[in-house]
Amino acid sequence: MKKKILAYLLILFPIFSLGLVKADTEKTKYVIASDSSFAPFVFQDSSNQYTGIDMDLIKAIAEDQGFEIEITNPGFDAAINAVQSGQADGIIAGMSVTDARKETFDFSDSYYTANTILGVKESSTISSYEDLNGKTVGVKNGTASQTFLNENQSKYGYKIKTFSDAASMYDSLNTGSIDAVMDDEPVIKYSISQGQKLKTPIAGTPIGETAFAVKKGSNPELLEKFNKGLANLKANGEFQKILDKYLASDSTTTTSTADETTIWGLLKNNYKQLLNGLGITLALALVSFAIAIFIGIIFGMFSVSPYKSLRLISEIFVDVIRGIPLMILAAFIFWGIPNFIESLTGQQSPINDFVAGTIALSLNSAAYIAEIVRGGIKAVPVGQMEASRSLGISYGKTMRKIVLPQATKLMLPNFVNQFVIALKDTTIVSAIGLVELFQTGKIIIARNYQSFKMYAILAVFYLVIITLLTRLAKRLEKRIQ
Repeated sequence: MKKKILAYLLILFPIFSLGLVKADTEKTKYVIASDSSFAPFVFQDSSNQYTGIDMDLIKAIAEDQGFEIEITNPGFDAAINAVQSGQADGIIAGMSVTDARKETFDFSDSYYTANTILGVKESSTISSYEDLNGKTVGVKNGTASQTFLNENQSKYGYKIKTFSDAASMYDSLNTGSIDAVMDDEPVIKYSISQGQKLKTPIAGTPIGETAFAVKKGSNPELLEKFNKGLANLKANGEFQKILDKYLASDSTTTTSTADETTIWGLLKNNYKQLLNGLGITLALALVSFAIAIFIGIIFGMFSVSPYKSLRLISEIFVDVIRGIPLMILAAFIFWGIPNFIESLTGQQSPINDFVAGTIALSLNSAAYIAEIVRGGIKAVPVGQMEASRSLGISYGKTMRKIVLPQATKLMLPNFVNQFVIALKDTTIVSAIGLVELFQTGKIIIARNYQSFKMYAILAVFYLVIITLLTRLAKRLEKRIQ
């Protein structure tokens, strides 16, 4: 009896002494995925740091509950896939709770009640949903706003255009390619406070609750920690302070600085971020192309082998890889393979985004290099091979000493072209959340809406790098020839 009383006292003491509740501790560090541009829930400030309601909230809960977090911001779609494939333990991205999502995710207690609202340009004559008949409305993919639009499309007769990120959606509205956008009410109103020339002619419509989520059946202790931390923050007033910081009418929080309206200002404020993105782009292109040359030469040699089985293997490899779009190949490697492994073993085996991008680019380039090698070897007159073999020289030695030296000179220009293509293709890999140069630019645009100037800067970056590398490759080509 005394032991039971002592046990109860040990359990109750921390509660009475602190006045707070903490979840049971299992893991001490979690990877949390989030959006990259969904102000005021998550966005980059003028110092290139991610901030917003979600960022402040998850950090405060982690501190309250005594665990560490590593936050990644690959974008909404990539964040969802990251949780599903095991790259992240949870997602906080202004995510609405829906019945469909409940089949895939376990949700925390709600921390915000969301309204969806229509945003149009200040000069627009749209004043009701009926006015949208025949017009195009933009919406972010996978959001509750998209569900609302789908459910009412036949009623009001509008067209729907989906976007993977908010920056592209608002940019399309500004350029006139869409007539309206539908988004969470605080998001649109926050963009207006940051200088977007928009108006909201129709009252917002409730679309549900916003919550933190984990993969269904995984990390229940993280969900418990979030709920208990959220309850503590609400009780001590810290949660309301976070909301007021970004949503209060007199909030002074801004996402951009005055001198980001010029190209020089954009470069001055973001050069470190751009250089970091450029470094990832160059590393991705160089590493993947080096691997691609090795793989491509092997399959290129297989394609001209006297053995039919090797020629068949090469043909299958080239047809399969060239027949799959690079974006799908990258998504399959980054998200599909970990999910498949988990279904077989029950263990999560996440793949690093840089590694997945490198593998996808290497395989894609290798398929084309294999064809370059095959074409280069075939371009060498077949009589030289026959003459060499008639003199008793082996097939392998003939290839090394006679055919390949000539074929290499023919292949070099195509190798240079393929490298330029591989460098450009790094922009496609941003679809899996890898923040290379192009994705870096999109994140900056989401903060300051200077799309024309920012894309011009990116174009110059790519032009200079590709021109320099092309000149270097051509000089190397001349030396070899």
